Amino acid sequence: MSRQHHCDHNCNGHNSINDPDNCGLLYSLYTKIDLSKLECLNESIEGSGRTVFKPWEERLNFDTFVESDCDEELLFKIPFTGNVKLKGVIVIGGEDESHPSRLRIYKNRPDMTFDDVVAEADQEFEIMQDQTGSLEYPLKIVKFSTVFHLTIHIPKNYGAEKTKVYYIGLRGEFTPVNRDAILIANYELAPNPADCKAGIKETMMHQIH
Repeated sequence: MSRQHHCDHNCNGHNSINDPDNCGLLYSLYTKIDLSKLECLNESIEGSGRTVFKPWEERLNFDTFVESDCDEELLFKIPFTGNVKLKGVIVIGGEDESHPSRLRIYKNRPDMTFDDVVAEADQEFEIMQDQTGSLEYPLKIVKFSTVFHLTIHIPKNYGAEKTKVYYIGLRGEFTPVNRDAILIANYELAPNPADCKAGIKETMMHQIH
């Protein structure tokens, strides 16, 4: 049976989900996020930004959310445990004007701060108020085919002083990184102090003789 879950038409840059039964599997990329290293800048409660990356089945659990602190902006810095081909994003926000109204997305820029968001985003959307997770915003796969770090900037909402987010769902394909190969490569690139000492000692012996 096909797992196609979008409607046949694109509505103002978003797709309507009409087959929610498969979404638990499709929106499982939260399991590939290194949550211990995820940061959310301008969150009112430390660590609350991590709670919005949760199972699809818990998207309507409004007990967990992140709210901005001193203004309406939020900046999520999301490291993955491997490489991701990102295809779509869902945002469930506050019930009122605190719902995000715009989304700006950057790939592979782990050191970003609010000072850096003046840079052009890899993709951005005007987003509609969504309380059920029924609207997906498709990403340009060509741009988001090899993503190890994702930055999501929410610059504004629908008019409230603070922004509230309950759920962010990410859809795509995950490829594990061969960390053993990386460790071997790093070991070979790094000089071995013992080898250096041996080389120095051998040089000194030649000089003595």
